[in-house]
Amino acid sequence: MEIRLHLLESFAATGSDGCRYKVCAYERLGLVPGSADQWEPTGVAEYRLEDGRHVEVSKDDAMRLAGSGVILNRA
Repeated sequence: MEIRLHLLESFAATGSDGCRYKVCAYERLGLVPGSADQWEPTGVAEYRLEDGRHVEVSKDDAMRLAGSGVILNRA
């Protein structure tokens, strides 16, 4: 399935490492079958840092920089 990301919001976060980050929340859009340019929401959201690194979000909304022990908190 071909996907496209649609920016929902961005916000500042402070990491447990003392650094400040910009987190971007995206909604995944999927290409409508048989269409060349019609996209629809898939119901899946993903979070990334401004530089593209993935942010893991747990069910209780806790955020962690993927592949590291850095915990992120909204600033």
